[in-house]
Amino acid sequence: MNKLIFATANNNKLEEIRALLPATIQIISLSDLGITDDIPETEDTFEGNALLKAHYIYERHKVPCFADDSGLEVEALDGAPGVYSARYSGVAPSHPERAKTNINKLLHELSGKSNRKARFRTVIAYIDMEGNEHFFEGVVNGTITEASIGKVDFGYDPVFMPDGYDRTYAQMALSEKNLTSHRARAFRKFVNELTSNGMLK
Repeated sequence: MNKLIFATANNNKLEEIRALLPATIQIISLSDLGITDDIPETEDTFEGNALLKAHYIYERHKVPCFADDSGLEVEALDGAPGVYSARYSGVAPSHPERAKTNINKLLHELSGKSNRKARFRTVIAYIDMEGNEHFFEGVVNGTITEASIGKVDFGYDPVFMPDGYDRTYAQMALSEKNLTSHRARAFRKFVNELTSNGMLK
């Protein structure tokens, strides 16, 4: 069985990628490895942060591994919040109201602006057995609503309405959201390359 390390401790991401992979590929998480370190994300691009996390693991274990980074890019804000999406409002990651404060800041910054175009973007960085680097991107275009609609459970979902829909991500069932999500699109590209082109070798 091929083993592949995913540099994440996020169980939702693990379940999503495991569901897309054949049983011949075993995904190992940071928790499985007993790694509790906070891997630094100090780059100013999704590509840079994803690669930083992947290298952190590869240099220690020398087996194929991958990591992802993602966020919201708003056209009228010159791509902000971008890599700072999770910490846009400046509150601590453990703060129970972090998602709400991020959303409030975003809506404030867009107040009075007619251009509400935005996109969610995920980048996966994969390092193969020989240390070669590969990137896979998933994008979902949409608009930012004037107000928060739906339960504030995750990120910017209550204010992001994907193109072709009349509901925000927060109004959708998780199964429906995952069909169109930026991460799912990046994962599918990645899995297709892994299974079709022998990238684990």
